[in-house]
Amino acid sequence: MSRAIASRPSSARRPLRRVAALLAGLSVVAVLAGCSTAGKDAVAQGGTFDFVSPGGKTEIFYDSPSARGTIGKLSGPDLVHDGKTTSVDDFPGKVVVINIWGQWCGPCRAEAPALEQVYEAGKDKGVAFLGINVRDNQKDKAQDFVTDNKVGYPSIYDPSMRSLLALGGKFPTSVIPTTIVLDKQHRVAAVFLRALLAEDLQPVVDKLAQEQA
Repeated sequence: MSRAIASRPSSARRPLRRVAALLAGLSVVAVLAGCSTAGKDAVAQGGTFDFVSPGGKTEIFYDSPSARGTIGKLSGPDLVHDGKTTSVDDFPGKVVVINIWGQWCGPCRAEAPALEQVYEAGKDKGVAFLGINVRDNQKDKAQDFVTDNKVGYPSIYDPSMRSLLALGGKFPTSVIPTTIVLDKQHRVAAVFLRALLAEDLQPVVDKLAQEQA
């Protein structure tokens, strides 16, 4: 058998090479699709946040405070200020919008103006924003993204995505961008597994800002 394979003409081996190349290409496509594809399972339950997305939904809302779960300590090195640690705990008593992004992600670039619009509208009303920059091994490119898009809120620099462990092991970290909205007690009130428009996010933020702490 080994002699037969070895003596096979090169022209006969070409189809096999084409199949291998095609499979490799499909694998790349599958990885890139993670930029906008939601996971199948993700629910916040009272107590610790346990992510579940029934039917692969890209929007999950926890309107009842009793149904909202808490996340772990979410913190990490600040993207812009060397030596500084940025954390959700920096915003006590505030609604916090967490946006997971990468400068390499097209949908992240598309939604940046909308996020900044909602941030500007809410920063004096008890609403804070915190970005988490992931999979960007070149920090300067991530910093350029912040400058070019005039992003006014801080971001954690987390190329290895370690800070996301605070969101629980079941969280679909392959879905970029993702936006998580915390209420004033920093419980998960809404999750968006897609790029957002201002009109998607603004009503959610406004409602939570009006809740009693």
